[in-house]
Amino acid sequence: MTDLPPGAPTPWAAPPAGTVTVYRGATLFDGTGGPLRPHTTIVTDGARLHTVTGDADPLPPHAADAPQVDLDGRLVLPGLIDTHQHLATPPDRPVAEAVLRRLVHSGVTAVRDMADDLRHIGDLARATLVGEIPGPDIRYAALMAGPSFFDDPRTHEVSRGAVPGAVPWMQAVTPDTDLPIAVALARGTHAAAIKVYADLDAATVAAVTAEAHRQGIAVWAHATVFPAAPGEVVAAGVDSVSHVTLLAFEDPTEPLSSYKTKPPVDHDRFAAGDDPKLAALFAEMRRRGTVLDATASMWAGDELRGDTAESAERAARNAELAAAVTAQAYRAGVDVCTGTDHETDPADPFPALYGELAFIVDRCGIPAADVLRSATLVGARAAGTEADMGSVEPGKLANFAVLDENPLHDIGNLRTITYTVRRGHRFDRAEFEKDAQ
Repeated sequence: MTDLPPGAPTPWAAPPAGTVTVYRGATLFDGTGGPLRPHTTIVTDGARLHTVTGDADPLPPHAADAPQVDLDGRLVLPGLIDTHQHLATPPDRPVAEAVLRRLVHSGVTAVRDMADDLRHIGDLARATLVGEIPGPDIRYAALMAGPSFFDDPRTHEVSRGAVPGAVPWMQAVTPDTDLPIAVALARGTHAAAIKVYADLDAATVAAVTAEAHRQGIAVWAHATVFPAAPGEVVAAGVDSVSHVTLLAFEDPTEPLSSYKTKPPVDHDRFAAGDDPKLAALFAEMRRRGTVLDATASMWAGDELRGDTAESAERAARNAELAAAVTAQAYRAGVDVCTGTDHETDPADPFPALYGELAFIVDRCGIPAADVLRSATLVGARAAGTEADMGSVEPGKLANFAVLDENPLHDIGNLRTITYTVRRGHRFDRAEFEKDAQ
């Protein structure tokens, strides 16, 4: 952790209002769904975007003498959003800071942390927000699940010193739970949402969701909560569902009982990408605006692939399932955001989010422009921050990435990042690479 003397300026803080910078000559992918905008000027004022206009247009009066940066036609896109991170299972401050630093130097300006030790996450979120450490904004969730879930060793890792299931960020829900108090306790952690995880029936998922929404907090749920099935989770009114492979438990091969006793999945049923049960589910998700946090590439990673032939085969089949179901969801008009639920090796210069975007383009067949929208504007919707993030528009936060090459032509061009602007502060990729040597 960075040690700063009292009153010292924080080195990665947003510049104060009135600090104006003019970025000229951008080729802008603004995230709104419109075409590329060549010859574009972006004016930042403190942490915000003030003006987005053509290079030939006059600057606003207060920017006339401001510093100018010539982008020379480089591609600018909104800051990327990883909608499924775990930064503190278990808590390890140096590891988390290294992940956050790599993320922000890779164009990632916000993440959703999907339940961890919120004592740790809350301080990381504060530290990145005020600029004590480099990193994206962190939106995080407090978890609720049935009591049977809390013998999971991960819940003990994130509740050390307390009882798993009996702390505000990890609550066991029973028929006797006072939901208004439980939701208020979760909100008291400054969480942006409640994550509904496992071992809850449909009626309880609906009751938690209704109370959370009544108190003004979002609900981010697993796509199957066991025994609550995907259709029941969506019908409960949750804001987003995570893990596309869990959608395979809509109309399961056996009755759903608990998170630890999942029935087998008939992979062949989904291979053609036209399953009728999922078609009905996706139509309802589209109607409700439920976002799918696919985490589609997680089964393609080394950790889940494992080191045995059996584990490798299981991972390969789940990766195929993820690709087929994500593609069907996209064709059905469901908004898909880009979460990872894993990270690349610390020695890797780029984060897992790049692999998620490549998987969705290459394995799911989704156009790069739509995948970049998933990683920006849809991600902001999933995080509840669309008013401030997700597109390059006046009034929003000055969050954008500058690339030498266009990822619309090749999603691998994300690796040509030159720098990230996050809340108006510039993070040069060259500095990150120099420090990594």
